[in-house]
Amino acid sequence: MQSLKGIGVAMVTPFDSDLKIDYNALDKLTNHLIDNKVDYLVVQGTTGESVTLRTSEKGEVLRRIITTNQGRLPIVLGMGSNNTASLIESIEKWNFEGVDAILSVAPYYNKPTQEGLYQHFKAVADASPVPVILYNVPGRTSSNILPKTVLRLADHPNIIAVKEASGSFDQFMEIIAKKPKDFLVISGDDAITQPFISVGGDGVISVIGNAYPLEFSEMVHAALANKMDRSRELHYKFLPIIPLLFQEGNPGGVKEILKYLGICENYVRLPLVCVTNELKSELLEEAAKL
Repeated sequence: MQSLKGIGVAMVTPFDSDLKIDYNALDKLTNHLIDNKVDYLVVQGTTGESVTLRTSEKGEVLRRIITTNQGRLPIVLGMGSNNTASLIESIEKWNFEGVDAILSVAPYYNKPTQEGLYQHFKAVADASPVPVILYNVPGRTSSNILPKTVLRLADHPNIIAVKEASGSFDQFMEIIAKKPKDFLVISGDDAITQPFISVGGDGVISVIGNAYPLEFSEMVHAALANKMDRSRELHYKFLPIIPLLFQEGNPGGVKEILKYLGICENYVRLPLVCVTNELKSELLEEAAKL
C-alpha cells in the first residue's frame, strides 16, 4: 500500500444552510484535491463530522466521492467504534467497492487495556476485506496505543499503517525504528508533519490539505525526497495558521478557509458550532498571507 505514502486529506463534509449535505460542494472539493496533487482521499474521519452523519448519509457521501474520483486516487474510509462487535457487523454489511483501506480509530470512552486494544484491532483486521490503518489519537479517545501494541499489530497481514496523533516523538520514533519495512507511520498532526517525516515518517493525513492541497503536498513530498530546505520553508509558511484551524474545534476552522476560497460554506452540525468572529478575523488575516 505504498500508494498511501505522502499526503492524504481528511475531507470535510460540506453542508448547506439547512445542514443537509451539499453534494455540489462535495464534488468541487473532491476535484480540488485530486487536481492539486494529493495522494489519497480520507472519507468520514473526524474532520468529515462522521459521528453526526446518519448511516444512509455515510453511504451517499462515499458513493458520490467514488463517482467523482473515477478511480484517480485511492480512497480510505473511516470506520471505528468502541463496540467491537457492532463495528465488525458494520464491516460485514458494508459495500467496499471503490474503497482501498479503512482508517479505524482506537476505541473511545471505555478505555481498554493494551491487550484490549490489540484484540479489538485484530478482530477488525480479521473481518475487514480491505487493509486497515490504525488511528491513535489519545486526545479524543482517552486511550493511547503504545508502540509495543502498534508493533504487535503491525505483524498482522491486514494492518498496513498507523496514523499517529499522540504528539509524542519518543513514541513515533520507537515505532519507526522497530516497524516492519512496509508498515507505514503517518502523521495525524499537520503542524509537526515536516519534522515527523524527517525522522522517518511516511506522510500525513491532513486537515489543512482541504484548503491548500498543492502547497502542503509540495511540503510533504519535498520532505520525503530529503529536500529539507524547501520543506522547512513551506512548514514555517503554514505554521501560523495551523493552530488557528483547531482553536475552536475541527472542522470549523478549515471550513471557514474553504468558504474564503469559494469551495464550500461554513456550516457544521451540533454539537459543533461555527468559529467566532474573532477567530474568523485571525484565520482570514493569515489566509491572506498564503
